[in-house]
Amino acid sequence: MIDTVYLVLIAVGVGVGVGVIMSFIYRSSLKPRQLDIEKEKVKLLEEAKKEAETRKKEASLEAKDIVYQAKAEAEKDLKERRSELNQLDKRLRQKEETLDRKFDQIDKREHDLTRREKEYTSKERAIQEKDNRYSQMLKEQTLQLERISGISSDEAKAELFKRVEEESRFEAAKLAKAIEDEVKETAEKKAKETISFAIQRYASEYIADATASAVSLPNDEMKGRIIGREGRNIRALEAATGVDLLVDDTPELVTLSAFDPVRREVARISLERLIADGRIHPTRIEEIVEKVKREVDANIREEGEKAVFDIGLSGIHPEIVKLLGRLKYRTSYGQPVLQHSKEVAYLAGMMAGELGIDVKLAKRAGLLHDIGKAIDHEVEGSHQEIGASFAKKHGENPKVVNAILVHHGEGEPITAEAALVAAADALSAARPGVRRESIENYLKRLENLEKMAMSYKGVEKCYAIQAGREIRIIVRPEDMTDDMSAVMSKDLAKKIESEMTYPGQIKVTVIRESRYVEYAK
Repeated sequence: MIDTVYLVLIAVGVGVGVGVIMSFIYRSSLKPRQLDIEKEKVKLLEEAKKEAETRKKEASLEAKDIVYQAKAEAEKDLKERRSELNQLDKRLRQKEETLDRKFDQIDKREHDLTRREKEYTSKERAIQEKDNRYSQMLKEQTLQLERISGISSDEAKAELFKRVEEESRFEAAKLAKAIEDEVKETAEKKAKETISFAIQRYASEYIADATASAVSLPNDEMKGRIIGREGRNIRALEAATGVDLLVDDTPELVTLSAFDPVRREVARISLERLIADGRIHPTRIEEIVEKVKREVDANIREEGEKAVFDIGLSGIHPEIVKLLGRLKYRTSYGQPVLQHSKEVAYLAGMMAGELGIDVKLAKRAGLLHDIGKAIDHEVEGSHQEIGASFAKKHGENPKVVNAILVHHGEGEPITAEAALVAAADALSAARPGVRRESIENYLKRLENLEKMAMSYKGVEKCYAIQAGREIRIIVRPEDMTDDMSAVMSKDLAKKIESEMTYPGQIKVTVIRESRYVEYAK
């Protein structure tokens, strides 16, 4: 800004000089008659000089003012910078002080840690010496005790462990009995109420019809037509259906034999239509069988869809629905499996509603729990494994797959719904008259029950009662306590579950009674 003022002053001076020179040149070139004009010009020049002086002074004053303002701004800026520098310097001093304090603290801690390390090393050495001394004293005392008692330390440990084990078993049995009694007061009451509500709300047939495996004939002459010339008709029928036809001396009756219930149903319907039509020859047999197969397949799909609709479910894979329909022709101990599956779905859903858990999931798992029985004659494995694998393959819910797999107690349920399905399955199968069983299997089960009970130490007598649904065991009171009896009943129940196959459930009752008789003479 000061340089600008100097430039203005120089410009003014140069202008004045140029004016003077121009006026001199002009005067010398004028003639005498122009003197007046020259005087006027001189006068104007003097006025111009005065004006220039005035402007010079004004420019000087303006320059001084500009210089003053610039100086003031520079001093202000310098003052601000000094203030910032002072603040930065203050912060740096504070940080240096903080770092100095931290370094002092670190030095103190390092010194303290070094001192403690020395102390701990000394204490560790002293403890090690004491430990060695005590170990030596313990060995000497052990040897002395072995000499006094006459048995080794290992034998003493074994004896001690044996006594501790006996006492622990006794205490554990008492604790288990107390816990079991406490739980039974609430859990058993709630379970009975839930099951009873479900059973009361569900109405079903008392005894379900089994699929027929025999076909009635209008007369015995029809047997010859069924067999045909040199047996060609019966061979054609067996080849088309995959079912064995038994034509024996039974009047007006033909028996159908096959493991596959669907094939047996196809053969039954085909034979009945052939008998009604009267035209029995290989070509006609093949036509009728093919037509019946299509009808039975359609009926299977309809039955599966109807079961899903009746239970109120949706989103089930078509292949699973088809297996459900096949269960209509499958029986278990005389009970149709599709009807049984629907009962389990209803019962599981009702119990789930009483307990406030997922009703849809319980119904779905209950309906599908036995789908493995539809193909168990075609695939190796138990019907639980087959059904769980098939359901998993076709994208079924993992919770439903788990319920299918464990509904006979062969695994751990991951949901409460899976446990309800197992309970509902037992309820549906255990209703009196719903299933039939051969007398040989029945007697064998009773015999196995009694053998299992008699294998326990302290058992005096045992009786299988209630058609094999309960076993009562009488134990000798001098050999078993009440708590040991409780443990025995639980162990026997688990053993029965793992080693036997039976419908419903079996109640295990252990009776311990003490009698003391004296005579007053």
